Amino acid sequence: MKQITIFVCALVLSLTAFSQDLEKIINEQEVTRIESILADDAMEGRATFTPGIEKAAAFIADEFRKAGLQPISGNSYMQEFAMVRPDIRDIKASLNGKTISEENIIISSTKPLINFNLADGVEKVVIGKDENFARRAFALFEQTKPTLVMVDPAHAGMFARLKGRKAKEQMEGYGDVVFVLTDENVNAFSLTASNNITRVKLANVVGVLPGRSREKEYVIFSGHYDHLGIGRVQNGDSIYNGANDDASGIAAVILLANYFAKTNDNERTLVFAAFTAEEIGGYGSKYFSLQYNPDQVVAMFNIEMIGTESKWGRNSAYITGYEKTDMGKILEKNLAGTDFKFYPDPYPDQQLFYRSDNATLARLGVPAHTISTSKMDSEPYYHTSDDEIETLDMANMTQIIRAIALSSRSIVAGKDTPSRVDTSSLR
Repeated sequence: MKQITIFVCALVLSLTAFSQDLEKIINEQEVTRIESILADDAMEGRATFTPGIEKAAAFIADEFRKAGLQPISGNSYMQEFAMVRPDIRDIKASLNGKTISEENIIISSTKPLINFNLADGVEKVVIGKDENFARRAFALFEQTKPTLVMVDPAHAGMFARLKGRKAKEQMEGYGDVVFVLTDENVNAFSLTASNNITRVKLANVVGVLPGRSREKEYVIFSGHYDHLGIGRVQNGDSIYNGANDDASGIAAVILLANYFAKTNDNERTLVFAAFTAEEIGGYGSKYFSLQYNPDQVVAMFNIEMIGTESKWGRNSAYITGYEKTDMGKILEKNLAGTDFKFYPDPYPDQQLFYRSDNATLARLGVPAHTISTSKMDSEPYYHTSDDEIETLDMANMTQIIRAIALSSRSIVAGKDTPSRVDTSSLR
């Protein structure tokens, strides 16, 4: 009986000390400080390719440095990569021996000279008249091999809209993809074009806390630090500050970095990542995912829009793709006895699991989920200039960040390993 009493007392003391550390490091004052800087007008809405986002990156890197994280590359926390801005001209194409009009062609390529020939092992894909053209098309833009996509003329309207869009920046490394509006069975196809490309640099901000005993097993805490920048004037304001989307997630990442660096008892390696270019296609997280063997990534806690109450009120949040792994159940187990509750995503029709920076690693089998409170059916400030710090509940946000720290501890410590995503079940 005496031994049991001693054990219980030691456990209570340990939990009390843990709670004190958690509340001391992750506090409302620090949440407000970080939010106030990232959502300030001086950041100009943190749009990709602007001076504002560079200021935000420098601030986040300095916070990682002060926390004591290791830089991702040499002495730098910047995980740099290049995007290509295409300008495709001089298109000449033939299909089954007949010249085909440029109006019926869409090209995705990052090469300065495009020489595309069906005889060169090009993969052929058909988008039939009854298929969802937009969904198929946007997925095909990320093919790694050269691909010819034959689009049924029933999609002519959507095809023209896609062709009429201004060429977006693209990541290098994807294969040439050519869309052709035709109902013919294509036996021969050739295309040449010139591409006046411009390379532009981007950077994720990444810091690492090496594991004590399982250094090659990675747990990722992430959010995106870009937003929409300066846009159409709304209510006399043209700066889209993105206080909730997603300065709130970055505040969480910074404070979690501080917490785990100070406790310094993580058995697995922790990676803290602030992604760029989420708002224009998730390119930061896509590049980041290429730098890791997905089999070594144990879990990803992606944090997005936690500044407002969830539909269940305070002390609650939801997990996208909850049913795809048992990670949510592990987090709930670690929160037993607290006032906080994680729920499955209540907005399945919104497809949120696929719409944030967790998606790329999830598609590779990683238990990668987004934690959020955003009421996606009624969030009044989403993607508006009114997404300001004054609209956020800092006290509730502090509780959410503490809950993420507490719920993740058994995974960080190597005691729990979430099940993998069944990639065959993903769209």
